[in-house]
Order: sequence, then structure tokens, then C-alpha cells
Amino acid sequence: MLAVFGLCVNLSGLGFPGFLRAEAVMVGSALGRGFAVILAVGFLATTGSAFARGAPESFADLAERLTPAVVNISSSQQVRGAATGELGALQKKFSRQPVSLGSGFIIDASGIVVTNNHVIDNADEITVKLHDGREFKASVTGRDRETDLAVLQLDASGVKFPFVGFGDDSHARVGDWVIAIGNPFGLGGSVTVGIVSARNRDINSGQYDDFIQTDAAINRGNSGGPLFDLDGRVIGVNTAIFSQTGGSVGVGFAIPADLSKTVVTQLLEFGETRRGWLGVSIDDMTPELAKTLGLRKPEGAVVTLVRPNSPAADAGVEADDVVLTFNRHQVASVRDLTRAVADTPIGTRAPMVVLRDGKRITLSVTVDRRETRMLLSARAGAMLPANAAKGAGLTLQEPTDEIIRAYGLPANIEGVVVTAVDPDSPAAIVLQPGDVILEIGWERITRPSAAVSKLDKLRNLNSGPVQIYVQRGDLLFYESLRP
Repeated sequence: MLAVFGLCVNLSGLGFPGFLRAEAVMVGSALGRGFAVILAVGFLATTGSAFARGAPESFADLAERLTPAVVNISSSQQVRGAATGELGALQKKFSRQPVSLGSGFIIDASGIVVTNNHVIDNADEITVKLHDGREFKASVTGRDRETDLAVLQLDASGVKFPFVGFGDDSHARVGDWVIAIGNPFGLGGSVTVGIVSARNRDINSGQYDDFIQTDAAINRGNSGGPLFDLDGRVIGVNTAIFSQTGGSVGVGFAIPADLSKTVVTQLLEFGETRRGWLGVSIDDMTPELAKTLGLRKPEGAVVTLVRPNSPAADAGVEADDVVLTFNRHQVASVRDLTRAVADTPIGTRAPMVVLRDGKRITLSVTVDRRETRMLLSARAGAMLPANAAKGAGLTLQEPTDEIIRAYGLPANIEGVVVTAVDPDSPAAIVLQPGDVILEIGWERITRPSAAVSKLDKLRNLNSGPVQIYVQRGDLLFYESLRP
């Protein structure tokens, strides 16, 4: 569960390998000795897909048909503190600084654009340039930091835009041909070709990792661009690459179309995501435990902690239960259960089969909304008790008897307890209420005020993500937190 973060600006400030994010922030985890870079001129993209068929004599016809729907995206940010007075207007004109360059693709004639969230994150002005040179301002319809997807709307009433559609990535097999189109290094529309190198890649950039890997050349500025199959359907959204140099080495990653469609549909309908929530901490099954339980192979997700007053607790789920199916979906790993729960409509009463004491038991769970639970938790932390502190999107408290009972923590627990998480903060990606932070930057932490002070100091130093040591139920693990 180790995730490594670092700075992305000029690839500097990296004390260890990891994933770099567009604007200057990096997301991901250590992969050998290379860097998985998020693509947006300062970010990287990638991914693959296709169908079992031979390569055409030329990809020219397909590229010619698809390229008009692929766009270049540039975002900028107003420099704060611009002067006023007679020269104010002139200074304001030149007081914008570029944030990132990336790619995107139009999915509707009305000008709906899909891209990566990191391409437009922190921007207050977004410009989209079409293949024919036309430029339009764009507004953000919705964004999802956890999958790194965003939806934009071009500001152009009455204009009919070329567009492409999502395909079914489940049909894409390893070895199928794919085409990546994007805006590498801000040069404009570029086409590269490769194959699907692998499926279901987990690069530790988040709990919804399920990337398509491709060897199609992807570089900085390709972030948010489409990965097509030979039928011209989008089967992935190019997002990251693995590289020691910051350039393409033939290992790119794309968000699968099926996941992208789910997120994009919710962003268009609600302006936000609406994911299911159970209220459990889980871990993958090990071969040793599977043998002990009489399973033919390691499968299922092991429940390590059940949150009090959660849907799981109400349904009778217990620690050490092994979840085998959820809502009639097979659960082979933690990722399977996470995706199945997230995709389940809020309020659904879902059957869940668990293995307990050698017996299969069917439970019925009413799925709650993850974002609502986290928001309620954040609001609950608005009135801080004397032994609490707030910062970096976290509300932290000392492990008092009341807190220990509320979260089911060990009586002798040390460290600081996370009691609320801002759902829009980077902390929401790696932490949840009930987690106990034991160390920050290899330093033991016992007081909430000291934890917040250290995080504030690191943020002011702009030193990038910091290693934190966390206890979640019976699990101890390191994570990387961006202050």
C-alpha cells in the first residue's frame, strides 16, 4: 500500500521515483526505478486498446476521421495581487500565468469535452483549441479527483462540433491495435499507434486504479487525450506514463472507457460523482490465508475493520469476514469490491456473500453515499474540541476514550485520529475518518496541533508529498500525503 509522490516541475525535487501530476504535483507510486508521469506539459499520458485484427495498410483514414474531435487544452491562473489604477487593466492583461497544457476529446456536438482533472486543476481560465485552429473558452461542468477525470463545456452556442464516442473497453484484448491522439509538448494534434500491452494495471495512484497499458508513444501534453480502437471508439483516456526520463518509453496508462463513462455520466447529470459506500476497511486475500480457509485459490476481500453506524455494520458484517460476491459481482480482490460498491446506485439493497468461520453467509446491505458520509464527517469537525486541530483537509483529535469507542480503536492506541476529511482535499484520496496517523515525515506524532503545524510547514516549503505512517484497523501502512 506504499504510494510515492513528488514534485513534477522540471522533474525536480524528486527524492524517489513516482507518478507526476500535471500542474506540478505528482500522484502515484513507486514503480521500480522509473517515473510514472501524469501528462500535461508537466504531465504524461498513455494507454492502449483494440480488437483482434491485423493492422491496416495505413492508419491515415482513421486518423483523419478522428483527429477533428481531439482538442488541445491550455489553462491559466490569475496572478494574485495585480496592481490597480491606470495601469491595472494593462497589468491584468499580462498577469496570467500558464498552469498546464493537455489534451481532451469532444463527446457531443454541443461541445462537451472529456479530459483529465489535473489538466485543468487550479485553473481559472481554460482555452480549448480545435484541430482547425478555432479557439473557445470552456467552463468546468464537473470533476473527479479520485479518477482524475473532468468534463468541460465549450462556450459556443449554436456551434456544431465534431465528436467521438466511448466504446466498450472490455472487448479490448492484449495485443490489439490502438491509436493515441493528443497534444504532446503543446505541439498540437499528433497521432501515435501501438498495442494494448496489458489490462487491469494498478499503479497505486488511487483506489480505482484499473488502467489499460499501451506502448503507443505518449508524452507530456497528452494527458486527457483519447485512446482509440480500430473502429474509432474511445476505449481509454490517456493519463500517465512510466518513464525514467520524462519521455515516452512505451509504457503508458489509460483510464478504461467503462470507468470513464460512469464518471462522465454522473458529472454531466449531477456535476459531481455519487459513489456507493459500505464503511469497511479491506485487504486482499493471501495464498496462506486462502489455504487455511479452504479456498481453492486466493480470492475475495478480507474485512479488517467495520465502521460503527455504517451500512456494513447495520447489515451484520464482521471483521475477518471474506467478501466473495457483492451485488452478484464476483470479488476476486480489493479492487473488485471497491469498484462494485462504488458503481452501485445509492440506496440499493445489495446481496453480499461472505465467508465466515468456514460457512458462506448471504447478507443484505443498503448502500450509502460515500461523498455524503465524508462531507458529513467534515461538517462534524467544524466545531473543534480543545484537543483537536484542523489543517490539510483533515480534522485530527487525540485518541480520547470517546474517540476510541466511536471508531473501535485499540485502547492503547497512540498517534492522532482522523475524525473528518474534506472530500475535495488531496487527503481524501488516502485517508478516511477513523485512521490513526502515527508518523509524518518519519517523525512520531502524538498531538493534533503538532501534526497540523508540521503539515503547514511542509506545504509552505513546497516540498511535495510527505510520507505518513497510518494505522487502519489491524493494518499498518505508509502513504503519501500532499499537504
